[in-house]
Amino acid sequence: MTATATSLLSLRFLFTKIPSTALHRHNVFCKPASSANFIIENLSSSANFQQHKRSVATTAVSLNRQNKFELKNNKMSATQEYQTIEKGAPNSTNYSIYFKTACGKGVSPLHDIPLYANEEKTVYNMVVEVPRWTNAKMEISLNNPLNPIKQDVKKGKLRFVANCFPHKGYIWNYGAFPQTWENPDHIEPSTGCKGDNDPIDVLEIGYRVAKRGAVVQVKILGTIALIDEGETDWKIIAIDVNDPLAEKMNDITDVDKYFPGLLRATVEWFKIYKIPDGKPENQFAFNGDAKNAAFATNVVSETHKFWQGLINKQLEGGSISCLNTTVADSPFLTSQEEAETVISGAPEGGDVEEVSDIVDKWHFIHLK
Repeated sequence: MTATATSLLSLRFLFTKIPSTALHRHNVFCKPASSANFIIENLSSSANFQQHKRSVATTAVSLNRQNKFELKNNKMSATQEYQTIEKGAPNSTNYSIYFKTACGKGVSPLHDIPLYANEEKTVYNMVVEVPRWTNAKMEISLNNPLNPIKQDVKKGKLRFVANCFPHKGYIWNYGAFPQTWENPDHIEPSTGCKGDNDPIDVLEIGYRVAKRGAVVQVKILGTIALIDEGETDWKIIAIDVNDPLAEKMNDITDVDKYFPGLLRATVEWFKIYKIPDGKPENQFAFNGDAKNAAFATNVVSETHKFWQGLINKQLEGGSISCLNTTVADSPFLTSQEEAETVISGAPEGGDVEEVSDIVDKWHFIHLK
C-alpha cells in the first residue's frame, strides 16, 4: 500500500470518528461518513494533497477536542440542531413557526424532536413556546400538519395572557416536552381528572430569557398539578442544564432554596391568570403543593407512553395531526418532499392586528 493510500485511509477514519453534532455546529456537513468519502476521493487526485491533509487533520483534532470538552461538562445546546422558519406576518392568524433540522429537513416539534436528550434519560428537550415576561399565548398547534407554533385565537382574536399584579406576562420560559400527550381518555389516579389533550407543559426557571422556538435541554425538578376546567394540566418545573445553578438544582426542595418565593408565585399565577377574562380561580391537586423530581419524572414517562400510542395509532387522537418525518413505525410517517410542501405552502402575509394597550394593563385581583 502506498503512503498516499495509507494517508487516505487515515483521513477516512478521522472523518468518521468526528461526532455528527460537532460537524453540525461547525457547518461541515450533515452525513460525516459519506461526505468524508467524497472529500477524500477528490483529494486523492489533488496536487495539494499534503496541504489538504494537514488542514483536514487539524480541523478534525480541533472538533474532537471541543466535543470531548463539551461531553465532559455535559453542556450541549439542542437549539443548534434545529432551526425555525417563520411564515406569515407576526400579529396575524397566519403567523406560524415551523421547525427544521440543521440540515434543512422538516420536522414536527411535537413528534420528531426526541423527548430525551441523553441516553441515560436524565436530560430532556423542551420546546419554548412563550419566553419569560411576554404574554402572547403561543403554543404548538395540534391540528396543523407538522405542528408549527402559532398564537392561540379566541373568537377570531389573537390571545394574550393578562398581567396580574405583580406579574408581567409569563414568569418563566414556558413550553412543552415533545413526544408527550396528556390523554383525555385517561383518568389520572392521583388527581381524579382526565388529561387535557396537550403535550405536557414545562416551566423553565433559569436566569436566561429563551427565544420562542428554542429547543432547550433541561432537567426535571418537580411538578405542580393544575386542575384547569376539570382537566389535569401538569406543569413540570425544570431548569436549563446550562444555567449556572443547574448543578446545584436536583429536586423540588432546591427551588425554594435557590429561588425563594418562586413556587408560591407560580401557584398564585396559575390560580388567578384567567380571572381578568371572567373565569373563576383555578384549582390544584395536592392543595397546590409541588411534587418532587421522581414523581414528575414518572408523570412525564406516562405521557410519553400515551404519545407512543397516539403516534402509532393505538390511541385515538381526534383532530391531532400526527404527520412526522422520523418515527419509523408510525403510519403517519411522511417524506421530506411532503414536509417541504407543507412548510413552503404555509400562508404568507395575513391581516395584522393592532395590539391593543389592554395587553399591557396590570390587573389587580381580589382573592377570595
